[in-house]
Amino acid sequence: MHEIEESCNFLKAQCVAGSEVGIILGTGLGELFVREIQDALVIPYKTIPHFPSPTMTFHAGNLIYGGLNGKKVLAMQGRFHYYEGYSMQQLTFPVRVMKMMGIKNLLISNASGNMNRNWRKGELMLIDDHISLQPDNPLRGIDQSEWGNPFPDMSAPYSHAMNEKLIQLAKANNIVLRSGVYVAVAGPNLETRAEYRFLRGIGADVVGMSTVPEVIVANHMGLPCSAISVLTDDCDPANLKPVNIAEIIAVASRAEPALTRLFTQLIGQV
Repeated sequence: MHEIEESCNFLKAQCVAGSEVGIILGTGLGELFVREIQDALVIPYKTIPHFPSPTMTFHAGNLIYGGLNGKKVLAMQGRFHYYEGYSMQQLTFPVRVMKMMGIKNLLISNASGNMNRNWRKGELMLIDDHISLQPDNPLRGIDQSEWGNPFPDMSAPYSHAMNEKLIQLAKANNIVLRSGVYVAVAGPNLETRAEYRFLRGIGADVVGMSTVPEVIVANHMGLPCSAISVLTDDCDPANLKPVNIAEIIAVASRAEPALTRLFTQLIGQV
């Protein structure tokens, strides 16, 4: 709690106040969205006490504060991953800070591998539910009672109200928005053919290496959240082709205008 207070005091000293919506921008996402923020104050993570710093060059590492569609927002331009060597508590630390800075809703984006043969890369998927196969939990090992129930219910981890709004906004904007299950793995390697068959077999539509820890912490603090995955590569084990991070980032960048439109319009309605 002391470290979170120090981070919040630093942000308040930078004139960050009255934040209403938090946004976490995933791999290959963020440039276009950040341009939409008015009077943006850019605060590098490395200047914020106790904040981690991304080790991946494709995550900018800035906290952006400003106005968007009538709301004050805090946007994370770049996130942290378990595979970078951070603990679950470290990589979810910014979510707790944003909550203490006043946000009432959290929007999350990520890049993910598509295992649903009826879908195509470049499309968006609204996360309806998730499966965690990561080897740790951000609530493990420390006293979490000051934040909420130490055994938070996860029967509906994603906000039904915000998800319904996103579905309606996608229809109004002629944006393809799938709905499905996200499975989180540790990474950083991509999966084998046998692993894709296994993950699809247990009920997942897409696979990624993030998001679930942040969602667990958001639920623990009573913070409503919604998340959208950009399907950056097709993971059909019968027709699996090599993929690299440059291709994943390129596909995510092409999908960013649609994602930005949905998030921007939703922010005006929450």
